[in-house]
Amino acid sequence: MDRPTRVLIVDDESSQRSGIAGMVTAWGMTAETAADGAEALNRLAQAPVDVILTDLSMPGMDGFEFLRRLQEMPDAPPAIVLTAHGGVENAVKTVHELGAFWFLEKPVRAAAMEVLVRRAASMGGLRKENRTLETQLRYKGSLADLVGSSPRMQEIFSLLQQAGPSKACVLITGDSGTGKELVARAVHRLSARRQGPFIAINCAALPETLIESELFGHEKGAFTGASERHAGCFELAQGGTLLLDEIGEMPAQTQAKLLRILEDSRVRRLGGKAEFEVDVRVVAATNKLPEEAVRKGQLREDLYYRLNVFHIHLPPLRERKSDIPEIAEALIADLNRKHECKVSGVATDVLELFRHHHWPGNVRELRNVLERAVILAGQGTIERKHLSSAFLSPAAAAQPAADGDSIQFRIGTTVEEAERGLILRTLEYTKNNKTRAAEVLGISLKTLHNKLKEYETAKGAQP
Repeated sequence: MDRPTRVLIVDDESSQRSGIAGMVTAWGMTAETAADGAEALNRLAQAPVDVILTDLSMPGMDGFEFLRRLQEMPDAPPAIVLTAHGGVENAVKTVHELGAFWFLEKPVRAAAMEVLVRRAASMGGLRKENRTLETQLRYKGSLADLVGSSPRMQEIFSLLQQAGPSKACVLITGDSGTGKELVARAVHRLSARRQGPFIAINCAALPETLIESELFGHEKGAFTGASERHAGCFELAQGGTLLLDEIGEMPAQTQAKLLRILEDSRVRRLGGKAEFEVDVRVVAATNKLPEEAVRKGQLREDLYYRLNVFHIHLPPLRERKSDIPEIAEALIADLNRKHECKVSGVATDVLELFRHHHWPGNVRELRNVLERAVILAGQGTIERKHLSSAFLSPAAAAQPAADGDSIQFRIGTTVEEAERGLILRTLEYTKNNKTRAAEVLGISLKTLHNKLKEYETAKGAQP
């Protein structure tokens, strides 16, 4: 601890209090005293302590009631029970039933008490550290996406705590904007590689001619324009973690090379003659259903099984709307720092609007809505007037019953026909803004372009 250990001594006998306080001070700690449980609770309300030494038999609020009150406090310090000769049975019962750390018989021996106090202080410190780490896991990240107390998110936090410290590959799935990169960063932070680099590459954003160079690197003269040696992502991520985002968009030939690297941990630069060893943990992410991608030949089956040791699926925001107030709070705190604003929260009627919105862009969309609102509000509370007219329009509402923002399919419609209708209708909704349409549909821009090309080809082939 950075400051001296603070010990609260609770005993109705002044001589006992002063004697124990003298011992505590001699150990280099700070002593606080109280004559009964009620006074001790007042002391705790004024300033935190690290360890409590309490008698059981006291007038007013006795030690039993005091310990019961401590059980109701989420951050209560560990308590050591002091008991007179013959009260050992009660003390042991108190340890088990009221959660005391341990007990000591009076008259106490200084050496035994010092050991017990130091152990209790150490345990209390570990509890605080664990709570801090859990909070960091939930709130860290540029989008503050990893926030939520819903059962779905709690399951994800639990899985992260298991997957993070391991050396296994992790496959993260979920719609666009749900926070897949943030999960990957959480995996990195929870691993033994946390001091190493975290490198992310979006496989959908690179043309096929460049993706292997970016992944594996190249030697000077390996191809036209290769004027010098280039280190690939595997080299840059040495000793750390490499996120392969949109793995389903990676060309089949590159997938085969990636599989080999995962199996023998050796890389050869394009144009290179020798392989070199790499120590990199790979995390992959995709907004596609991986089994469907395998069925369509977009993702190699052997690579899928190699990556899918731990599978973490992020639900869309519309399936965890109970988390919206927490997410909004964390996002506003981040946006206040970014824009030097002092917004305190979201008005109740605005939260109600958020709960009824469908959130096709997930948390990324929520962040965009809040960023504009934070800038316009500057301080105080975000109100309806701070939201864009596009967000407030009927077309932005969640699943309207009968207007231009809905689409229906007859029974018997094939999956391909439904997909085509959904894509074309979404393009109408976004006024042919393909980037926005891809975000709403939860697919990459490259996938959208490929689908439109398929439709054009099919249309041209019709007699």
